[in-house]
Amino acid sequence: MTGGGCQLHVVLVEPEIPPNTGNVARLCAATRTHLHLVEPLGFELSDKQLKRAGMDYWQHVEWSRWPSWSVFAASVPETSRLWVVESDGPTRYSDAVFDKGDYLVFGRETLGLPEQICSEIGERWLRIPMFKEQARSLNLSNCVSLVLYEALRQLDFEGEL
Repeated sequence: MTGGGCQLHVVLVEPEIPPNTGNVARLCAATRTHLHLVEPLGFELSDKQLKRAGMDYWQHVEWSRWPSWSVFAASVPETSRLWVVESDGPTRYSDAVFDKGDYLVFGRETLGLPEQICSEIGERWLRIPMFKEQARSLNLSNCVSLVLYEALRQLDFEGEL
């Protein structure tokens, strides 16, 4: 499904865990954010856990499925910016300045994004600060929530009812 009502885009590159993707889909429905799923996916779109986590929100999600990163990246308009969220990025997500049409890119739960994608992005490689002595990582859907809501806050939650 595609459409023009979205201000922002969330991109999941090779997601592996159905409930995480379902939760992100629900988040995208609630925020009018376009969801992009980049293959290969670690599950079938008919997976019960995916549907359960997304509840009955899938019908309200504007989403696209892409066969590979290169095909997805070639589709991004020149006027839009990609922001990748991955540990060790040079910029805190809270220091980024987001704009309408931006794409927030997140990698696989187990391996994250390839270093090459992150390096090519440069200063738009974002990190979520955390005390790594206590935990190695955060849940994917939590990370999407943090960064997406910061971007929406900067856009003054335009269109909120």
